[in-house]
Amino acid sequence: MSHAIIGSAYVFQFIYIDSYGDFQLPCVPSASFGHSWCIIKVPALFFNMQSFSVLLRAVLLATVTSVSASSFLRIPLTKLAPPSSYLAGLPDADRTRAAFLKNYASGGPTTVPASNLAYVQYTTSVGVGSPPTYYNLVVDTGSSNTFVGTGKTYVQTSTSIFTGEDVNVTYGSGYFSGLEYLDQVTLAPGFVITNQSIGDALSYADFEGVDGIVGVGPVILTEGTLSPSTDELIPTVMNNALSQGLITEEILGVSFAPATSYNDTNGALTYGGIDSSLYTGEITYTPVTATYPAGYYWGVNVTDATYGSTTTVIPTSTAGIVDTGTTLILLADNFFESYLRAIPGAKLDESTGLMTVPESSVSKIEPLNFTIGGTVFSLDAAAQLIPIDQNTAWGLSANTQYGLVSYLGTNSGEGLDFIIGQKFMEKYYAVFDTDSDRVGFAYT
Repeated sequence: MSHAIIGSAYVFQFIYIDSYGDFQLPCVPSASFGHSWCIIKVPALFFNMQSFSVLLRAVLLATVTSVSASSFLRIPLTKLAPPSSYLAGLPDADRTRAAFLKNYASGGPTTVPASNLAYVQYTTSVGVGSPPTYYNLVVDTGSSNTFVGTGKTYVQTSTSIFTGEDVNVTYGSGYFSGLEYLDQVTLAPGFVITNQSIGDALSYADFEGVDGIVGVGPVILTEGTLSPSTDELIPTVMNNALSQGLITEEILGVSFAPATSYNDTNGALTYGGIDSSLYTGEITYTPVTATYPAGYYWGVNVTDATYGSTTTVIPTSTAGIVDTGTTLILLADNFFESYLRAIPGAKLDESTGLMTVPESSVSKIEPLNFTIGGTVFSLDAAAQLIPIDQNTAWGLSANTQYGLVSYLGTNSGEGLDFIIGQKFMEKYYAVFDTDSDRVGFAYT
């Protein structure tokens, strides 16, 4: 494994070149890490300021200036151009992320652009400091820390306050480690969060092509990421936007779409609500599952899943997660086997970890249907297959048809039996509602 990148919503890690959700591993001997390079910056000063950090947070929280909530903030998401080999090994990266997630858990809305990077990951532009330096950050609902420095280095300004804390977060097989600051964060013009925790990545792995992550997962995921204050939770950008009056509801709307080019600003994030212009019909909501470990994240129950009208893929209600940091749609191995057998001639390509489909079966692909919250969400053939003209970008054989549905790496029954990743959300608008502890989907 040589390197990878965290996905916007996507965290991919590749077997050869990771591409989403993981970072380049440190240059230290380790039986569990096979990466070949690292980038390490050394700060000018390290010192222990635990008591100061706690006091500083309390003072800043008490003195935050109230900001009137805007009626709407919509931010587009943009895609950046990584190296041509960027996508090699993606399926294994997604499975590594899935395994880590299992083990780890043991005012008005504003919409901003999101860009699709190399077909597999979404980033958004975030300003840090005053005047702000803008960073392209992966949008990740599967983690909750926000940090910069893996590409463009962190630029300290008059608003940067060192908390005295080290910060260290692992993403699958990748990680970042550095210092925590409180700083001003600009998500959109006029949408400015003060005293937001920002990690300055001094050592990191597998973040090629991006500057860091904006974490929009549940705040509990920040537990244990600080040192020495290991028990302290770090308010996320969503938490602070709400407490500072920038939004009136802690709701994130996510709009993705199939990319039509290598770098494509074709997505949007809505902070503080939903954007009705980005979906059609009604939103179907389902509660965050109580099943562990899926319930530790944005976890939901799928009542059942079928391929076509006759093949049962998921026979009974089971829990999994919705994760913008995973590219593919991953099914527990026994569920995936049922799906694979239903497609004539389909087989697993061991070299890529992806399903291949013979040309004679492509036109016969039937819908893959997930029942969530009483509504059936179907993926047609196009949503199940990688467009052949993208094969080169993915590092795949040019004339082979590959699938976007793959295996999780474990059988069902472990509390996290599927991951609904980016490719599902390119077809359905997604809503992450902290206030009501629920996830929603709607047609686009």
